[in-house]
Amino acid sequence: MKQDFTKKVISFILVGVMVTGSAVGYLNHQNRSYEKQKKQMSVLCKIQQEKLQKIEVIPEKNVPKQLDLYAKAALLLDGDNNRVLYQQNGYDKMPMASTTKIMTCIYTLEVGNLNDEVVISRKAASQPKVRLGVKEGEKYLLKDLLYALMLESYNDCAVAIAEHISGSVETFCKNMTSKARDLGAHDTSFQTPNGLDAKEHYTTARDLAVVSAYAIKNPDFLEIINQRSYSMTDVSGNRSFCLHNKDLFLDMYDGAIGIKTGFTNGAGYCFVGAVKQEKKTFVSVVLGSGWPPNKGWKWKDTCKLMDYGMEHFSRRKIIDQSISLGNILVEQGKQEMVPIELKDECELLLGEYENVTWKLKIKKKQTAPIKRGEVLGFVIIKVNGKEYQKLKIVSKKEVKEITYEDVIFRIIKKWTII
Repeated sequence: MKQDFTKKVISFILVGVMVTGSAVGYLNHQNRSYEKQKKQMSVLCKIQQEKLQKIEVIPEKNVPKQLDLYAKAALLLDGDNNRVLYQQNGYDKMPMASTTKIMTCIYTLEVGNLNDEVVISRKAASQPKVRLGVKEGEKYLLKDLLYALMLESYNDCAVAIAEHISGSVETFCKNMTSKARDLGAHDTSFQTPNGLDAKEHYTTARDLAVVSAYAIKNPDFLEIINQRSYSMTDVSGNRSFCLHNKDLFLDMYDGAIGIKTGFTNGAGYCFVGAVKQEKKTFVSVVLGSGWPPNKGWKWKDTCKLMDYGMEHFSRRKIIDQSISLGNILVEQGKQEMVPIELKDECELLLGEYENVTWKLKIKKKQTAPIKRGEVLGFVIIKVNGKEYQKLKIVSKKEVKEITYEDVIFRIIKKWTII
């Protein structure tokens, strides 16, 4: 009996040693297998890189000549992604006159209630021309004042709106400046809600275009700036007004959707325009486009900018999300490979003279566990040598980490089959 028991113990120990040895050997085999296949990783990356490089966009033409414009500063922006397509002094700080009211309007639409009754203060009633002529103590709907602000550019309405929304002009302007920062307009400062000249009231053509591109994505904003005429009264109904849109560009260019004119002695004639045709959305800015009597120069400059965009830019799909990127290796996983895919795709307005390149950046060593959708790398897209976008490369499947128990199970299963 004692000998039988001893044999069983020895047998049990031997089996344990064999299983443990097999497990260690299995894991070592996995590591050797991984090391062998690591060399394939660089080959795989090269293959994936070649897939992307096959669709590299090569410039078809040379960069067009600079436009002959009247404006001191001018800029054309892709309204869908804020990419600057053309600029002349587009980053210089300049006064912007009543184009200020673009921010006054969009900020009010976002934080205010259009059905509010606005009580006119003495300060609002005393604003200089151009003005609606509101009187102290009168009440108007906030919605009506916004139409008066954007169609006729009335300065008294701007102050009345600012005081109603934020309690004071100073606080309102501070809030508008903060909103501009949030949108990426860091070279903009508001000191007035109507655009009258002031020392700390300025922007750049680029910043103003970014704010405007943001504004036209708001349906209420678009409805206001595209209204050709509008009738309103004060709350009591004792006074009535008929407003007419001063934006002649709306009927001057095919697909025009706004936006706002402006003029002060310091800023000169200014205009922010927007055009939407098919899959193209352009936002243009001209600042200091002449002084009296050259009121029409801003329209000529704007049309030149829009023509430039229409002629030289077309929407191109740079990388399709469906492109196959294959698999990458996984260490210490229940599966040795995991399929990968692009999280998104890239499509943009591209100039016929612009160059687009890609760089594939994938971690060389992936270790389980890996979650489905986990970011494993990037495709970095550059336009004219400048980084434009990063597309995430993610895992299409989950890969769990292999455990000691998994190895034991596989060995036992293998023995059972034998």
